[in-house]
Amino acid sequence: MAGIGGVSSAGAQSSYSPETAQDDPIAAALDSLNSLNLFEKGYAKIDYPKNSKYHFAPDSVPHYDDMMYESRLAKLDAESPFDLQYNNVVRGYIEMYVMRKRELVARMMALSQYYFPMFEQQLDRYNLPLELKYLAICESALNPLARSRSGALGLWQFMYPTGKQYGLKVTSYVDERCDPYKSTVAACEYFKYLYSLFNDWQMVLAAYNCGEGNVVRAIRRSGGKKTYWEIRPFLPYETQGYVPAFIAVNYVMNYTSEHNLYSAIPKKTFLQIDTVAVKKELTFEKISAVLDIPMDEIQYLNPSYRKKVIPVTADGQSVLTLPANKMGAFVNNEAVIYNLNNADSLTSKQVLATQEVAITHVVVAGEHLSNIARKYGCTVADIKTWNSINSNTVKPGKRLTIYVLQNKPVNKIENKPQTTPAAKPAPVAEKPVTKNGGNGYKYYTIKNGDSLYKIAQMTKTTVEELKRLNNFGAKYSLMPGQKIITGTW
Repeated sequence: MAGIGGVSSAGAQSSYSPETAQDDPIAAALDSLNSLNLFEKGYAKIDYPKNSKYHFAPDSVPHYDDMMYESRLAKLDAESPFDLQYNNVVRGYIEMYVMRKRELVARMMALSQYYFPMFEQQLDRYNLPLELKYLAICESALNPLARSRSGALGLWQFMYPTGKQYGLKVTSYVDERCDPYKSTVAACEYFKYLYSLFNDWQMVLAAYNCGEGNVVRAIRRSGGKKTYWEIRPFLPYETQGYVPAFIAVNYVMNYTSEHNLYSAIPKKTFLQIDTVAVKKELTFEKISAVLDIPMDEIQYLNPSYRKKVIPVTADGQSVLTLPANKMGAFVNNEAVIYNLNNADSLTSKQVLATQEVAITHVVVAGEHLSNIARKYGCTVADIKTWNSINSNTVKPGKRLTIYVLQNKPVNKIENKPQTTPAAKPAPVAEKPVTKNGGNGYKYYTIKNGDSLYKIAQMTKTTVEELKRLNNFGAKYSLMPGQKIITGTW
């Protein structure tokens, strides 16, 4: 069918097809959305407008020629710090998104309604180009549980060493590379660092994909060239398609209606979720039972908890993300949910909570990763991840970090069966300011999207006063679930 800007010539074929490239990671990330059950009314339900901008039929797939693609990208390029040039490789990715994987793109567009507002807040906070939000589409297609062949995880596909370098904790129960908020902050810090090295956003993209060392080597092999397209032949094969894919995503996300692309219907958007600090260990199963939320939805909203358990942490900063319309029910039933977590196995009034601690294991002669894993109740993959090991063998004397669970008494309850209330209380709004044990301070629990300016307005104080009360310096960060002082009683 003809598009409005011209018809692509009958014999025109792109010289690069991402699906036919061996194990193309961009296409693989998009394919991972097949397994996500996070969209209303089934797989193919698309939110078509009653009167689309160009009056396409729902099954119409518009085609355009190279001149139209190049013209549209030129308009985006004029307002972008990135070099959004057009070529056959870019066209290959554009056609993958707008022609061959349209239903998956509809799902990706639905997920963008959940993640993009948070991405934009953090990119703006770090004074970074907002177009970097599209990089997460190249990395993971906005699947927070996406895993690459090399072991990179999450929306921003952090490898274990890089994630650790930027403060992302990985244990047997928690992998913060999959935490949407924390991984986005880490990605922003990494972008800032890479730009300080190369002072060129295209080179930043390449370095984010293959590492700054590979980019420096490609510059040297190219004879000292300093632009991505000049050093591209000397970069790893995967990175040669990475920047073109980013350019294609910029095009697709800005010209969706021109290609008759519309979002699937997401179960939740950014404004429909909220967070709460967790005081005791919780399982997804019990949360699901009491609040009537599907397990896969809880896991999607809380992707950093690897075993569907929210453990007790030493700093007390474990955070649960829930649909906003369930938050009141959680607050009203919080004690019941905590007790249900252990009710089936209680034999005394003493309740034990599990807390992870890191220990050091020194390898002795004859040991190998599989029997070390059995000894500590973890997996070989866990040990390799925690210690940045690629090999399946370890030498005697090597010191390994292992995370184990330690039982710790936390409180006493009556030893009687707990039951889920027959009728759940209606949701109620959480009060933002609470007393804390009569110590004279007012506290506020940080939620997604909060800033000191916003909190100052809510609590009728000033940003400067909030900084003083909480000893915030020039560099500070706000994390969902974190409690800050807002004043005195």
